Amino acid sequence: MQLRLGVVRSALVGVVTGAVVAATAVTAWADPAPPPNPSDSQISDAAAAQQAAGAEVGRIAGLVAQAESELERYAVQAEAAGAAYEQAQDALTQAQTAADQAAAALRAADDAVAAAESRIAGYSRNSYMDGHTLSSASALLDSGGPAELVQKAAMLDWVADNQVDVLGQLQAARVQQANADSAARAARDQRAAAEQQAQDAKAEADSQLAAQQAAFDQVTAQKAAYEQQLQAAQIHLLELQGARDAYEQWVAQKQAEEAAAAAAQQAAAAAAASQVPNSYDYVLPAAGRTSSCFGSRWGVQHLGQDIAAPIGTPVYAATSGVVQRAGTATGFGYAVYILGDDGAVTVYGHVNRYFVEAGERVSAGEQIAEVGNRGQSTGPHLHFEVHPDGAMYSGAVNPGPWMRARGVALSGC
Repeated sequence: MQLRLGVVRSALVGVVTGAVVAATAVTAWADPAPPPNPSDSQISDAAAAQQAAGAEVGRIAGLVAQAESELERYAVQAEAAGAAYEQAQDALTQAQTAADQAAAALRAADDAVAAAESRIAGYSRNSYMDGHTLSSASALLDSGGPAELVQKAAMLDWVADNQVDVLGQLQAARVQQANADSAARAARDQRAAAEQQAQDAKAEADSQLAAQQAAFDQVTAQKAAYEQQLQAAQIHLLELQGARDAYEQWVAQKQAEEAAAAAAQQAAAAAAASQVPNSYDYVLPAAGRTSSCFGSRWGVQHLGQDIAAPIGTPVYAATSGVVQRAGTATGFGYAVYILGDDGAVTVYGHVNRYFVEAGERVSAGEQIAEVGNRGQSTGPHLHFEVHPDGAMYSGAVNPGPWMRARGVALSGC
């Protein structure tokens, strides 16, 4: 609160001092008119009004902080629900593929059984028409000579070894394939039910997020109104106190601003330097401050690290690899997934725009997108994930230690 008062006081003092300096530049020989000399009672009353307004702003600021925390919690839950929905959809696709493969195998087994049955039926029919039976003794005794005897013996062996046994095996295979097809379809149905549950959970999370956003907007508007009252009280108090030390405070403020600007330039230069690909395989994905860390929060797992930055801030490929997916992603709005040369998948979520497409190869440090505020997001930031096992939706690890182990300072967590 004291810092806010100082900023407003310095701003007003700067305006008053600027007017005094301008007047002096025009009429250098004229002394400025003395500032008004309010009574102690007036100053005391103004200070009391300012303190009352400040106390009310402090109270409403606490409510805003609480609402913002709740908003972030619902955003994380909605983001997790979206990721679970994506995973359920992928599992359903795999189950459907398994069911289709089982059905194809069953059709192939049916064809093999039918062919075997046809061959045996044909042999039996020909044997019957020729006056023979499948009896080994009858067939051999009915032979007209040694050559026919050898031929019939070979035919009987072939039927016994290849047709009758194969027919039994293929019939058993058909039963097994039918069971496999049934199991695959049951798994598909279970996956479909899981997808519906995930979709319902996502809808509920989105609804809660929207309701909390409305509550946050309402309390934020109240805070703005109280801040206007506080600002009016502060200005009135500053006017009563006068501008006797205005110039000195203005100079101090200017010096502080210049020092802050110099520090910001140094930070920007350091951030820009960190984007240059180094001797390691990884680089910083975006310049900004860490606003949320990896870990469990409010009963769900936040799978990445959030880097807050203005919309449009460049997003770089953290490592060289191939783009697996780029575009709409549930919970993220837009996201880019890159399979690195080391087998790890890096994820870049909530981006405003993306400049790559699936199948495209990128290099570490190459711009692939820009920071945005899409999807379930409470402010402009990059959501950065690392999946060492190569899966896009599972196996995420804490990006901070992972990046630091590869020579990149992803600070804040």
